[in-house]
Amino acid sequence: MKMKHKDTVIFDLDGTLLNTLDDLRDSVNVIMRRHGYPEHSLEQIRNFVGNGVGNLIARAIPHGRDNGSFDRILEEFRSYYTRHCRIKTKPYEGVLDMMKTFSERGYKLAIVSNKNDAAVKELNKIYFSEYTHAAVGDREGIKRKPAPDLVFLALEEIGSVKERAVYIGDSEVDYNTARNSGMDCILVSWGFRDRELLESFPEAVVADDCAEILKMLGVC
Repeated sequence: MKMKHKDTVIFDLDGTLLNTLDDLRDSVNVIMRRHGYPEHSLEQIRNFVGNGVGNLIARAIPHGRDNGSFDRILEEFRSYYTRHCRIKTKPYEGVLDMMKTFSERGYKLAIVSNKNDAAVKELNKIYFSEYTHAAVGDREGIKRKPAPDLVFLALEEIGSVKERAVYIGDSEVDYNTARNSGMDCILVSWGFRDRELLESFPEAVVADDCAEILKMLGVC
């Protein structure tokens, strides 16, 4: 299929553009060791991510948000991860070439993530700022995904509208974000969720590689 008349692409970050799972696991486990809690495997962290670092930590520590140290542990994680967010992290295969192609064709590109805003901007600066026009992360006073607020903020920053945009992500959070934003959506199968799950969503469109995304949007 092709999604015509689009000139804007809003990307999720973790699991879509960047494979951040190893650094997330390592950072979580540093905090777990610091507090004497059990460490987590890569697969456990894969299942924990997708709806902000607050939920990641709530799932990682005993008693979740009812843990009396939750707020302190969350801030420790945010601080540590922001300083260690690119040790093992790298773009997925084909991502940089895809973004270059979009940019050369005049597309407006933005990143919207539930990761904390400082880390999103740092990772964007390192990997994607040559191609992107905005990078928006979790910040005080704005509802995180799957609410549409961060997406609408990014669209405003880059001077575009939802009717001309497509949202690309890798999870149920991204699927619901696109629906809540009134945007077309492409889900990628290489991220943090299995293709079988993605295909279970009504009218889901799933891409297996970056070339397929470009084809769907009629870029090549």
